[in-house]
Amino acid sequence: MLIDLHTHSYYSDGLLSPKEVVRKAVNAGCNFFSLTDHDTLAGLEEAKKFAESFNLTFINGVEISAQQNSQSIHIVGLGVNPSEKLLIDGLKKNNQFRIDRAKEISEGLGNVGIQRAYEKARALSKTDNITRTHFAQMLIKENICSNMSSVFKRYMTGKKPGAVKGKWALSAEVISWIHQAGGLAILAHPLRYKMTLTKLKKLVKDLRFLGLDGIEVVNSFSSAEDIRISKMIADENELLYSGGSDFHGWAGQTIELGNIPKFDYGEKLVINYLI
Repeated sequence: MLIDLHTHSYYSDGLLSPKEVVRKAVNAGCNFFSLTDHDTLAGLEEAKKFAESFNLTFINGVEISAQQNSQSIHIVGLGVNPSEKLLIDGLKKNNQFRIDRAKEISEGLGNVGIQRAYEKARALSKTDNITRTHFAQMLIKENICSNMSSVFKRYMTGKKPGAVKGKWALSAEVISWIHQAGGLAILAHPLRYKMTLTKLKKLVKDLRFLGLDGIEVVNSFSSAEDIRISKMIADENELLYSGGSDFHGWAGQTIELGNIPKFDYGEKLVINYLI
């Protein structure tokens, strides 16, 4: 069984339309699929209708930026009701920060000679949702950087000119939005956060206390050791298993939708608790 419960369209920081992302899922042979755009539900209706025409089981999803103490994290909501007011209102707050952040990023890049960064990044977005990925793709297009990794290393992290600290909703709020919308809260790509294993275990334990339902035990970046560690942390906290590619579709990115390491999710597969 092939699942991909972490993908993006141009409604957040992906390149393709929801229909095109669904077609990728169908071509990959996915049995279960979710569109999880950053802090927006805008593409779900289009994706769901198109998925139904292929008899592909579609799960409403969203990836929400959150703050846990001083750490910015991503929590995926799976099986959410996109009409739930609490969730909609919460996402509006996060997106207001995203708008403010984009302007700060542009100002910072302008201070080091990269002019009209906001306008150029906006030109790469199909919506008003301008993310760090759009700035990164702009810098690559302008031949200022060669790839995403170099963009973040030179401009987007720490005290670099395009780095802006997160002011997201607290993780407790985000989990409550997801639960109010009837969904399950999943910690995305747990090993991508820059922290020691001890700190990661504490993070997951704290989130579990707040109502976290599962973690993404496997994604396109996962090695066998990564999967082992993620599974161990999930089991220690009696959490469900999820998995997804984190597909975005930009040129030069090696991640393909549905192309994640094989893993036996067993009875703890999050899908079993959604349908």
